[in-house]
Amino acid sequence: MAQARGYLVHARSTDTFGRVACNTRNHHFIVDGPVANGCPGEAVTPAELFLAGIAACGVELVQAIGRDQQLAPRRVSVEIEGALDRANPVRRDVTVFNSVHLRFHLAGVTQAQGADLIDRFKGR
Repeated sequence: MAQARGYLVHARSTDTFGRVACNTRNHHFIVDGPVANGCPGEAVTPAELFLAGIAACGVELVQAIGRDQQLAPRRVSVEIEGALDRANPVRRDVTVFNSVHLRFHLAGVTQAQGADLIDRFKGR
């Protein structure tokens, strides 16, 4: 049985309103709230960071699943697009995306192999 994995990330306010200093392990990065909230909006926003995490997971897992299936895609990329409509919330108690769409692009495998890898990713 696989062991549970733990992740720890810290975030703290800075002297600039809406700018957040984050770190995990030995990595440090800045996240800005969006301009619509009166924040700088210059660095990656929390919503973009959330979507980037999903896209990065898609790339990494398709590679790992491919390796397990004795396939080696030369290239895997994921484009992710999310829409958030505060005037038409999915739920009233929490803010969630109204829609999220992922587009996978794989090179070095057949279309059938690529479809199988993506289906296996969806099942994870």
